[in-house]
Order: sequence, then C-alpha cells, then structure tokens
Amino acid sequence: MPLLEVRHLVKHFTRRQGLFRPSSVVKAVDDVSFTIEEGEMFGLVGESGSGKSTTGRCILRLIEPTRGEVLFRGENVLEFPSERLRLARRDMQIVFQDPYSSLNPRMRVGDIVEEPLVIHKLGSRDERRARVAELFELVGLDHDQLQRYPHEFSGGQRQRIGIARALALNPALIIADEAVSALDVSIQAQVVALLMDLKARLKLTYLFIAHDLRLVEHICNRVAVMYLGKIVELGDTRAIFASPTHPYTQALLSAIPVLDPDARRARIELDPSGFDRATPLKEVGVRHWAAV
Repeated sequence: MPLLEVRHLVKHFTRRQGLFRPSSVVKAVDDVSFTIEEGEMFGLVGESGSGKSTTGRCILRLIEPTRGEVLFRGENVLEFPSERLRLARRDMQIVFQDPYSSLNPRMRVGDIVEEPLVIHKLGSRDERRARVAELFELVGLDHDQLQRYPHEFSGGQRQRIGIARALALNPALIIADEAVSALDVSIQAQVVALLMDLKARLKLTYLFIAHDLRLVEHICNRVAVMYLGKIVELGDTRAIFASPTHPYTQALLSAIPVLDPDARRARIELDPSGFDRATPLKEVGVRHWAAV
C-alpha cells in the first residue's frame, strides 16, 4: 500500500469579475492522481500557476478541495472530522517556500518550534524544551540561539527553523513546497543536503514541489509534471529526463540552462494548440506515462 494516494483531486476557485460581470471558475487542480511510496522522494514540477502548490495544500487540507480523495495509509483524509484531522497532521507536515513570512516575527524561535508540541499537548514543558534543543541540533543550528527572534537569522537559517518545526511531531510525510527556491544557490545546496540527510536518518517520505528541474533531476525518484492544473507526464525521473514525451515537458526541459557556454541547445517553444488538455495519461514506456 502506498503511503499517500491522491485520486482525482479537484480544486476550483470562483473569481468574481465585478458587479455586472458573471463570475468565472479557475480550475487550479483539475483531476490529479498520483501515489507516493513510503521512503520516496517524489517531485511535483511545473511553472508558476500550474497548480502544484495548491495540490500540496489540498493534501493537507490547508485548502479544502472541491472533490477527490487523499488516502494516507489507506484512510481518506478528506473525510476526517476536525479532531481526527488534527491527529493526522502529526504524520503530515509542510515546509513553506518563504522562510521570511512563514515564521511569526513576534515569537522567539524556540517557541516557534515548540508550538506544535504545545498544540498537540505532548510532553511536559521540560520535555518539550529538550525536544526543541534536539531538533535545533538535528537541523544544524545551535541551541544557544533558541531565545532569538526570526529577524536575527539568515534566510537559510530561517528555513532550517521551519524544517525543525515541521519535524517536531515526528511526521512520516513532509511536503516541501518550493522549500529552497527563495534561497541563494549556495544556501539551496546546503538545505537540500540537510533534507536528504534527514530523509535517511528519520525514514522520511517527501512530496518535493519545485520548478527547478535540475534540482529535481538529482534528488527525486519519480516526478510528475503539471500544466494548467493537470498532470501531463509521470514516471521515473531518469525516464522522463531521458525521453520527455509531452510537448510541455519537452519545452520545460529545453529551458534548463546548460553550463557549457559553447553548447548548442534548441529551445522548444510550447504551442498549446498542438495538444488536447483533456487527453488522459497513457503508458509510453516502463514506469512512464504521458497525456499524449
């Protein structure tokens, strides 16, 4: 049984266009299905507006989906009442994109990391403080910094604090929503190395949401490519990068910068009229599906 199974997930937003104009519907997530095995690093990629972050938030019910199913260890999270959902969130946590806005500037960082333990009424105050110090050490920070405020840390350090907070409840699944895209490239490498180390040490499973394809290629076992709310290609990372099949995937991969300035690379321009968004996924290779 997969750790996470997303079935026909849909999220529509109603956009109001003024007093005398009818509302329109934005299909942010439009019939998305995929599975993530325990211990896997699963990548969800696409350009801004493709629906990947909305998908991640719907899985955790930070945004309520319009319809569909999200099965975590065989149970449908979307059917959980509020108390059961609160318990389920011990097992599923998120690391947000922006380490500047995801931390409360009025709280000391030790209290920020301790907050999930307080909410879930876990441990005595001394036990919680010991757990926070342990988490700080785990993510490469000094526990002497626990009384500081977020503004006293660099962007990379703040993201480490966000990761520590996400780990406080010993989750099985981490949704990393563009978790390194707001950081400098050198800091990105350090945070990604930390995520991979934590995956091995704590037996974590990741849904890694990103638009940096070079990064996804190196760290993800499998990848799903989203375009305008739909998954258009899905499979083993090596297979997709070696032989992209959907026109959108081909255009996306052709835009990756190359290190060799003399290397010639043909940039593929996407022609949306050249394919039908309603085409379902079909198997095009071993563990490789595309909507063609």
